[in-house]
Amino acid sequence: MKLVRYGNPGKEKPGLIDADGKLRDLSAAVKDFSGDQLGEATLAKLRKLKTDKLPLVKGSPRMGCPVPSCAASCIWKR
Repeated sequence: MKLVRYGNPGKEKPGLIDADGKLRDLSAAVKDFSGDQLGEATLAKLRKLKTDKLPLVKGSPRMGCPVPSCAASCIWKR
């Protein structure tokens, strides 16, 4: 599982790339990623998710690193 933020600048949502390389929406499980929200409790919660049940993200949105403060250094396209 790889954590990402996806969407237009300033309106990104939390997501993950599953074992099959598909982008899935995590916004129902976590509001956003930040240092506080990426603590052990949140990571344990994310590990328990059945990723194949999360909604697939349609299209090819802009993606970047999961932590907003590092966004300027690691934006990429899918």
